[in-house]
Amino acid sequence: QVQLVESGGGLVQAGGSLRLSCVVSGSIFSTEDMGWYRQAPGKRREFLARISSSGFTLHDASVKGRFTISRDNAVNTVYLQMSSLKPEDTAVYYCNRIPPYVNWGQGTQVTVSS
Repeated sequence: QVQLVESGGGLVQAGGSLRLSCVVSGSIFSTEDMGWYRQAPGKRREFLARISSSGFTLHDASVKGRFTISRDNAVNTVYLQMSSLKPEDTAVYYCNRIPPYVNWGQGTQVTVSS
């Protein structure tokens, strides 16, 4: 069974940076496209960025220029470097395959204070 374990969240002031990590086990990680998503309180989960197995990236307009997705196939990990954080970036952040596995990880909480 695939497991997704996100980490790296925390409390940060507006304008600050964080790097999120997601370790994937139970799959052939290097062959899969991966993505980052987030869900703010009372809102639907939204797509943020994706990276193909070969490293091609695509970022949603809401985070383009501030967030960068990357991966390290040697350690089955996908990253999300976040900078210039805003209070509206406050959410639980998740990674998953694209298309998503049915099961999601626990996510990592990011809270941006103004």
